[in-house]
Amino acid sequence: MTKKKREESYVLPDANDLATLFREAHRPLKIDALMRMLGLHRRMKKELEDRLDDLVRQGRIIRLRGGAWGLVEQLRLVTGTLSIQRSGMGFVLPEEKGRDDIYVHPYQMGDAWHGDKVVVALLPGRHGKNPEGRIVRVVERGRKEIPARVVRRMGRHSLLCRAADPRMAVSFVVDMSAVEEKAEKGDLVVAAPGDKVEDGLWAATGLAVLGADDNVLVQERLVKINHDVPTDFPPEVLEEARDLPAVPSRDDMEGRIDLRHLEFVTIDGAKARDFDDAVYVEEQGTGYRLWVAIADVAHYVRPGSAMDREAQARSNSYYFPQSVEPMLPEALSNGLCSLNPRVPRLAMVAETFFYADGTPGRSKFYAAIIESKARLTYGQVNRAIIEKDEKERRLLTPVLPLLERAEALARLLNAKRSERGSLDFDLPEPEVIFNIYGETVDIGRKVRHFGHQIIEEFMIAANEAVARFLTEKNARFLYRVHPEPDTEKLEGLFKVLARTSLAQHLPGKPSAKALQGVLQAAKGSDQEFVVNRMALRTMMQARYAPDHEGHFGLASECYCHFTSPIRRYADLIVHRALRRTLGLPVNGPLPGERALLTIADTLNVNERVAMEAEREILKRITVLFLSERVGEEFTGVISGIIDFGFFVEFNEVMAEGMVRLSSLDDDYYGYLPERQELVGERTGRSFRLGQAVTVRLAEVNVARLEVNLVLAGPDAVASTGAKKPRPAGRDRASRDWNAGRAGSGGRGGRGARGGRGPGRGEEPRAGRESGDDAGRGTRDDAGRGTRDAIGRGDRAAATVPSAAAHADRTSRKAKARSTTDAGWDDPMPTELPEPFENAPRKGRGGKAGAKPATRKGAAPKPAASKPSAKKTSAPKKAGEEKAATPGKSPKAKEGKTGNATPGKGKVPTKEKSSGQTAKFDTIAKSDTTAKPGKAAAADKSGAAKAAPKKTGDAKPAKPGKAGKATENDGNA
Repeated sequence: MTKKKREESYVLPDANDLATLFREAHRPLKIDALMRMLGLHRRMKKELEDRLDDLVRQGRIIRLRGGAWGLVEQLRLVTGTLSIQRSGMGFVLPEEKGRDDIYVHPYQMGDAWHGDKVVVALLPGRHGKNPEGRIVRVVERGRKEIPARVVRRMGRHSLLCRAADPRMAVSFVVDMSAVEEKAEKGDLVVAAPGDKVEDGLWAATGLAVLGADDNVLVQERLVKINHDVPTDFPPEVLEEARDLPAVPSRDDMEGRIDLRHLEFVTIDGAKARDFDDAVYVEEQGTGYRLWVAIADVAHYVRPGSAMDREAQARSNSYYFPQSVEPMLPEALSNGLCSLNPRVPRLAMVAETFFYADGTPGRSKFYAAIIESKARLTYGQVNRAIIEKDEKERRLLTPVLPLLERAEALARLLNAKRSERGSLDFDLPEPEVIFNIYGETVDIGRKVRHFGHQIIEEFMIAANEAVARFLTEKNARFLYRVHPEPDTEKLEGLFKVLARTSLAQHLPGKPSAKALQGVLQAAKGSDQEFVVNRMALRTMMQARYAPDHEGHFGLASECYCHFTSPIRRYADLIVHRALRRTLGLPVNGPLPGERALLTIADTLNVNERVAMEAEREILKRITVLFLSERVGEEFTGVISGIIDFGFFVEFNEVMAEGMVRLSSLDDDYYGYLPERQELVGERTGRSFRLGQAVTVRLAEVNVARLEVNLVLAGPDAVASTGAKKPRPAGRDRASRDWNAGRAGSGGRGGRGARGGRGPGRGEEPRAGRESGDDAGRGTRDDAGRGTRDAIGRGDRAAATVPSAAAHADRTSRKAKARSTTDAGWDDPMPTELPEPFENAPRKGRGGKAGAKPATRKGAAPKPAASKPSAKKTSAPKKAGEEKAATPGKSPKAKEGKTGNATPGKGKVPTKEKSSGQTAKFDTIAKSDTTAKPGKAAAADKSGAAKAAPKKTGDAKPAKPGKAGKATENDGNA
């Protein structure tokens, strides 16, 4: 009896008490020391170890090599989630709020994968603004199932596979014995990872075969697995949905205001299936009265029910090009709660009066029953109201007066919102177009018009009205907050804009309030693209919070989400708070202050997941679509610049790719972040945001989701792979002499640099969402994708540069940077140094009297007399020899280009355009040949109007007509 009582007196502490014990001990503790300190019986050792393992899984303590446990926080260790970028570098996002993200070099990741919960040890020093660390423990794998691409078969039931997510550099030997369907090379499978086989290789068990990776539905399934997007609803949720009625019952309608006589309409996209808002507008005196009816989801989804728990876990619906994963079962989202036309539906109504200038008056809120009279699309409204299409107007005759009143009110609200400083980023969004077989036939730009704006203005007005009402009543709910822009990013934006014609619209001190004026000033100008993109990158991420902080983007002092409870859980929280405030039944407890904060954190995380999943599927579809168009040329604008290249957004297709610096061998380019510009050190050639360029699609890597481009057309350089026409006058001796220059200790001339090809530095786009803090294309610290300091052709012969050479390079670099100081709006860059092809050099033409260079020890070849009936005419510089008379052999003169071997035809020099605008590109393309007897003259912009023809195609030039040279000739 005494022994039994003694055993019952031993109490095992909970996790928090154990953590406190470790903190008070000020040292790591072994199991025996813990047993003594806690006064536990030896029979409880196993239970204590289990409790310690729980703390390890939580990332609060870590097991040391000597067998002791230590507090993570005391060991300079941090627990968090590893996020790896496509470049290979990673960041650990700490669980502890307020801590900076910790940079992790690829070599410091150990066996951790993207999405894993890890423990990272802090290292001395920092990587930029972030502390640097080394991963010491994988606490928990982020993914239990991993999509992988089949590389090859290994035996009867095993496959060698590579993770389909480019952020996971890991391979698997997958046992497919339990899967009936066979997978071929290139197919996608789902595998459950097991034990490690060797570095970079793991055993895995096959779970399913997804199919061929060129199928859009397969790609959608892959993205859903990558981001843990929930698909099937649990059985208990479906059972609750089945118990609900198909239509509202009499009991449901009791106590509600009957608005079925009003002509409510829904206006949505053509493919929409869930209609959670309907609107109606009436003129009253000199003002308008607006009714916004929102589906009363809170009436059916009780707090704490299985359906409510699942909706909170999902947080929002997930939309994909060919499928959707709804937050609520379809019985509600597409049925009972959807405001379908000509059926009674329960709704929560926000009714607001607006004065003639758009100022809101008194609002009231109540539960109602409505009946939508028509299901309209944005396109129908635009054609009938904005474009005044007679056919569409006849079709919409019953609701046409309502739509005209709605347009008038929406314009008032839009003007009022712009007046208070609301931001409007005019950025295109992609729209994937499929054929009847589900194949992608085009990726265009979504057309936006005022038909969209009508509903947007009404939803913003209703959200603000509800937020003001609940704030006045001191209700507990979730606000939608958007902080002011990051100060450093805003200063950088204004510093760049100060170099443009928009400088006169900038205030003396950068401020967030001045941003709206800058956007308005840029509207319709050449800088609109640049300003919109750069301003968007200064924005912070909008989020849900229980605190009232305001919404900067909308210039709204009080804002929440009320209008989409079918697809957003935050709206359902607001509906419940509104019902409680109005004295309507909620059918369950509302979350307290701490619980509301936890819910907000969950919603913010899952909203980000939905955005990333949407971007990834669009990226995958784009890459698949472009994989069939390799070799084609596209026009576009530079949409992003990083230190190893720039992104180009196509005009023909809503897609983008990357031009890497390793593909540019006409110069060494320096990145100027304060200008968002790449500038050539020697030529001064620059690449800026919004600059028009022509590119060729060089390579598409579906596995890595990379689209690599090279410059083409008038923007092309030697690295594009296009063969230059072989000069007619260059024989083997002159080629040998030319090749010998590469070992002279210089840079080796054009083409000497060895490009590494596509690097691992390309990052996915930051996205168009307001406040995406992840910068576009973070630098690849592993060195991939960056230019080599010395070309491969020069490595053997390169020498240490002298002090004079270093000073010369420094002066050229300073001069190149100064060429852009005139600003973006100059129609012509500042005069640049002589281009590489035309620069006086040993053997390439110099001072008068210089002899053509020959190989060391080789005698110059005598001039050969050949008929020159098919010689080409090319522009010449002032002072060069006159073109030879047809039929006569030209004699080699002293001081001429060494490439022109005596007795051969003149080498046509390929001229490049130094102008960077589409205007000059057009000029360069238009007049491609010079008339016989005249050399083509380049205009003052440096854009050549005459492009060289292939050798032998040009008509003989008349004697005495020398080509007119320009100051910036050849600066591409």
